[in-house]
Amino acid sequence: MSDDLTANYAGVYGTKVGFGRRPALLMIDFCQGYFDPACDLYSGVEDALASALRVRAAARAAGVPVILTNVVYHPSAIDGGRFYEKAAPLRHFLKGNPMGAWPEGLAPENDELVISKQYPSAFFGTSLASTLTAMGVDSVLLTGLTTSGCIRASCVDAMSHGFRTTVVADACGDRHTAPHKANLFDMNAKYADVVGESDVVAFLGGLAQLG
Repeated sequence: MSDDLTANYAGVYGTKVGFGRRPALLMIDFCQGYFDPACDLYSGVEDALASALRVRAAARAAGVPVILTNVVYHPSAIDGGRFYEKAAPLRHFLKGNPMGAWPEGLAPENDELVISKQYPSAFFGTSLASTLTAMGVDSVLLTGLTTSGCIRASCVDAMSHGFRTTVVADACGDRHTAPHKANLFDMNAKYADVVGESDVVAFLGGLAQLG
């Protein structure tokens, strides 16, 4: 077994599964706190949002459904459970806190579904899987924050629910490059195809031409 990371995984993990035929775009937890330097959630992920917005534009042009998620807790945090107990910055997502609002440049369109959640995965405790299945969706494109947290959790659950899963690397972000890169590597190895923005936009452009 090689000490070189790429050589170690080569031929063992990293199989490509490709895009599905009926994708949905998930924009996970793009909330103001990640973009406000005065907030301890701040992560310097402006480039990830810019990338996600470009992917969103391509998805909308192709008629691909767009679903946004946010994290919202009861003012008493009674629905936060052990996640809220463990992760102190989640206090910014109590209902009504401005740090839980959409950041500048992102607002849900009237035909875009918003799913509010209390735990890392967009699927856990929500109607997302049932909604996607009812829509005839067979695959998901993941964008959002943070790579090591809610993106990874949503990625594993998406795959576990039977959806072909693509993570758009440029459209995901984290507060440090180390967990960001490590989790992209691991998701690509075992759970999803991790691709660049340009590949996803090209794929969506092809769907638009077919439509």
